[in-house]
Amino acid sequence: MQIDSIEINNYRVFRQAKMENLSRMVVLIGANGVGKSTLSDVFAFLRDSLSMNVGKAVAKRGGWKELTSRGFTQEPIELTLQFRLEITGYERLVTYVLKIEPDAKGHPVVAREILRYKRSSYGAPFHFLDFSYGKGYAIINEEDFSKKETELKREEQELDSPDILAIKGLGQFERFKAARAFRAMVENWHISDFHISDARPSCEDGFAEHLSVRGDNVAQVAQYLYTYHPEQFQQVLETMTRRVPGIEKVEAKALEDGRLVLRFGDKHFRDPFVSRFVSDGTIKMFAYLLLLHDPKPFPILAIEEPENQLYPEFLPHLAEEFRAYSRRGGQVFVSTHSPDFLNALKLEEIYCLRKEGGFTTISRASNDETLQALVAAGDLPGYLWKQGLFGSLVK
Repeated sequence: MQIDSIEINNYRVFRQAKMENLSRMVVLIGANGVGKSTLSDVFAFLRDSLSMNVGKAVAKRGGWKELTSRGFTQEPIELTLQFRLEITGYERLVTYVLKIEPDAKGHPVVAREILRYKRSSYGAPFHFLDFSYGKGYAIINEEDFSKKETELKREEQELDSPDILAIKGLGQFERFKAARAFRAMVENWHISDFHISDARPSCEDGFAEHLSVRGDNVAQVAQYLYTYHPEQFQQVLETMTRRVPGIEKVEAKALEDGRLVLRFGDKHFRDPFVSRFVSDGTIKMFAYLLLLHDPKPFPILAIEEPENQLYPEFLPHLAEEFRAYSRRGGQVFVSTHSPDFLNALKLEEIYCLRKEGGFTTISRASNDETLQALVAAGDLPGYLWKQGLFGSLVK
């Protein structure tokens, strides 16, 4: 799965913003307050709207007036994602459109929800799901290519409430293949909210297949990889010993009371340190490596400012780890202020956010001819960013 483009209308600082031809690794730069966190929140909003409903997802963000662009509270929020998704063994270029507006009482409702894609190389995209205000239809034989589009079978549906996404209900059923595939993709997005304080305490004994959003199950994920995926766990350990001076061994140890603790071996000391005595940067690097060596990559991985608490020399290596993850199948969205992180990137991976007239626009660094010429001459993106040479793109 890969998102090709994102269009955001009337969502906080994004009055009208669009990102096209997205790479597998997307890195966002810009001044504070331009919307780097807001872009990650767009993904989180869609996931929350699916897991709860639109009304609760809006309320979680302070209500309709706080979520819409300043001065445009009477207009709808509209999100459009174009992405490549495998449906019944075939990769399709799918478009998902979600339009939300307040009803007469001010409650957010789904004014329009569309899922469409082309069944062949020719013709216009066909609507396989189309709902408005809780009512609509979905196609149940969409992949029967022996049928003409006029012969496809529509199934009319009415949702329990107009603030429920149609993909939530219909995505449970095998007969709605596009809705089912898209729902599964959104459910598995990982929008990181890592907190170092959560990663330190010992955990209850047992396993966890994936790192949690807050990173509070680091020891359990380490134990899972150690037990069921020893090759990936060994890769994590080898990377830790290469990237973190002095660390030669990491293990998840079960205590008598059933809890798990992380123990880090320092080659200069006979006894290992438990995680509460290890630096924040060491714990964070270990957590990121567990995440990036997950045997089943998340389709979308969004992380804000990974450079916090990390030694600057680690950051180019971390950028390489993110890129390797994206090549294995997980598209990565990262926001950063770090020149060291940017130095390991290609211009086409960098997207610049700037405010114009109070709202944010997004441009791709590789579209700037001056930056292209400087990088071609041997300059690194991070140094150019530090010198203010992204100035025409970022303010």
